[in-house]
This record gives sequence, structure tokens and C-alpha cells, in this order.
Amino acid sequence: RFKDKIKMQAYPVQEQAGLIFAYLGPAPVPLLPAWDVMVEEDVIRDIGYAELSCNYLQVMENSLDPIHVEWLHQYWAGYVIEQLGRPELNRERAIHEKIQFDRTEYGIVKRRVIKGGNEEDDDWKIGHPIVFPNMLRQGSRGSGGAFQIRVPIDDVTTGHWWLRWYPKKDGDVDQTPESVPFYTVPVPEIDEDGRVPWDVLDNNSGQDIVAWITQGAIADREHESLGRSDKGVILYRQLLEEGMATVADGGDPINVFRDPATNVYHHLPTENNVRAFTKGPQRKRGGAATKYSPILIEREGVVKY
Repeated sequence: RFKDKIKMQAYPVQEQAGLIFAYLGPAPVPLLPAWDVMVEEDVIRDIGYAELSCNYLQVMENSLDPIHVEWLHQYWAGYVIEQLGRPELNRERAIHEKIQFDRTEYGIVKRRVIKGGNEEDDDWKIGHPIVFPNMLRQGSRGSGGAFQIRVPIDDVTTGHWWLRWYPKKDGDVDQTPESVPFYTVPVPEIDEDGRVPWDVLDNNSGQDIVAWITQGAIADREHESLGRSDKGVILYRQLLEEGMATVADGGDPINVFRDPATNVYHHLPTENNVRAFTKGPQRKRGGAATKYSPILIEREGVVKY
């Protein structure tokens, strides 16, 4: 009779944009949000993945710190490029003169004025969305769009997906969920002889991953000192506290959709930041994990290294 009594917990799943989403919460099951990156039509997509040995929160908080672009993706990236002996990979320096963070219906938008720019630039007027609680919306080299999706596996492990779409070109065929290209994003690790893998640190994804995982499995926030540039981190933590309180009271946090009529297409205005996608060899290294994108490698004839 044991076979009649034993059972396994199961969860509802749904496919979207080549990914499988599972709902692990209480009934009733909400709708899977129709974010623009997920449901845009007449496009092709690819999906990158890495498993990170750290808590998801420090990954998300990095996205609320625009100043890290200067220090991580410019100054430290310059050091990496020096080690590689590849001066042609240097990119334009972007110095922040002003930053701001605003609440939106979907989370937070971060804004910046770069030296030489003004508040009429996309960086400020449109901004860069954070989709609460675990996604960063990005542009795609002047066209298309992307999500960085951070999912806690446990307290000290994060599943990180880079989902990106591109407008179709002549010759592109319609994708099925099974045909969306999948690729692995390398996680930089020092080998047993102490050698640093500089060749996977010449792009935004490699640099970001190092910044996330070197904080430790769970970043020590007990002794942190937040400054003016950390306003976005503070606001994000406020949203987390508010969301937890709402759920504790039996309510729905933001981005829970239950009415199909209001869940058709959620547009997320995003800056077209040309500084992030420079010309030349550095071009494919400035767009998160685009260095490893199968679609771009095929389209542009680029070589990973």
C-alpha cells in the first residue's frame, strides 16, 4: 500500500521565450508577466547561463550601483586589457556627474548624466530599469533588448540567465522554444597554479561575476558604510522590506498580475546607451554576455577571444 500513499510535490510550469518558469508559491497561481523582452514578436533570441557561488542579493545590488561602471568596467577593465596586451579593447571613459533613482510601477529606474552629456540624453530622460525583484533590463547595441535574470538556488548559489533578443534579418527562421540557442557564460576562477583567466575578464559579464562572487557567499553588510552613490541600493532594500510586509499581510507585491486584460505586453522603456556598445573589438564586450552570443558570433563573424 506504500505506493498508493507516497507522492511528490509538483509545481506548475510555463514556457516563455525559450525558458521554463515554475511557480513555487501559494494558490491561486498568478499570470506569467508579459514583459517586452519575453513576448516581443518577429525577433530571434539566445540565452546564456552561469551558476554563481554567491547570494542573489549582492548580484542585484550591483545593478543599483551605476558608479561601478567607472571603476569596474573602465579602470579595472583597463588593467585587464593591459595584462592581455590588447590596447585596442579600451573603451571610452564615462564619468558620472549626476545619478538619480525613481520608483516605477515595475520597480526602479536608474538615471545618470555622463560628463559631456545633459538631462536630455537617454541615460537620464529614459533611464535603465530594474524589474523588481530580480531582473535588470538592458538595451541591445542600439536595437533589441535583454534581461539579466537572477534566481536564488539556495542562500549561497544563484542561477544567472542572460536572455537577449535581436530583430530578425533576412534569412533568419522562426525559432521554436527548443531551437533558441543556449550558451554557457564562463565563471572566472584562479587555477591551482594561481593563474588568472584574463581572457574571460575582458568583458562585462566576466568583470561583473568577479565583483559578485569575491564579496563572499553572502556579503557582509553588518559593517558596510553606504554613501551618496548607494541611494539605489537603499531604495531597492526598501522595496524588499515593503514587499515582504505586503506578502505577510496576505497581499500581492508589485509585478504580480492576475487579470489577463492587463497582462498583454509590458513595455519597459530603456536607454539607448551608445557608450556601453563602443565600436571596434570592444563593441561585443560591453553588452553583458554578448561576447559569447551565438547569434552575434554568427552574424558579425566575431571570434570569442
